[in-house]
Amino acid sequence: MAHTIAVLSQKGGTGKTTAVRTLTDVLRRSGVRTLAVDLDPQGNLSDYFDLPTDVGPTIADVLSGRATTAEAIHQDIIPANMSLAEAELMLGGKMGRELTLRRALAESAEDYDVILIDCPPSLGLLTVNALVAAAEVLIPIQCEYYALEGLEQLLRTVDLVKSHLNPELAISTILLTMYDGRTRLASQVAEEVRSHFGEVVLQSIIPRSVRVSEAPSYGQSVMTYDPGSSGALAYLEAAREMAFRSQSS
Repeated sequence: MAHTIAVLSQKGGTGKTTAVRTLTDVLRRSGVRTLAVDLDPQGNLSDYFDLPTDVGPTIADVLSGRATTAEAIHQDIIPANMSLAEAELMLGGKMGRELTLRRALAESAEDYDVILIDCPPSLGLLTVNALVAAAEVLIPIQCEYYALEGLEQLLRTVDLVKSHLNPELAISTILLTMYDGRTRLASQVAEEVRSHFGEVVLQSIIPRSVRVSEAPSYGQSVMTYDPGSSGALAYLEAAREMAFRSQSS
């Protein structure tokens, strides 16, 4: 049975989609059967995997009942596009709407070890569906000004889902991203996050890296684009740390 992780951020630009793409690569290289789910109508994760914009069926078709999960999997990815925004509106009037994604992913859960869900940078019905489907939440936080802005609302949403819909849900991992060791601000933000969240913050920190930024334009993660770069090595270490925690718990 797959272990499902929702990768969630309170806003865009935190490295959320990059984290999903890169961790998917790291896990697959380690022999872990990994399904990546694009749950963002912008479809950035699908683009990152270099899938055609007209590929289908998509996660919107799954949530709308027009396709099965198996039919929507392309190269171990369930893609998304702007039709997902329409599907979210349709979900609003559906009985048991918060459980739709959970039920859909259960169809293919035996085929994978890990499912990573790239959530939209908002706290609407799609994100609630991801939180209901997941066992864990991974939150990327960029080491920049206003890093913790809006985080309180995100944590409140997670708590509400845990209280009413998914009692097993836990924030297991916080990943510090876009760290620039040349600035005092980055160090201050890292210290503040560690002080606030404690042990759930990974020791591994993802640096601000040109190689990480360039990789998407080539339809690759940094793990294949430049596996010896600081960004690739940092993501590799982060994945190892997550695996060790999972084995220890």
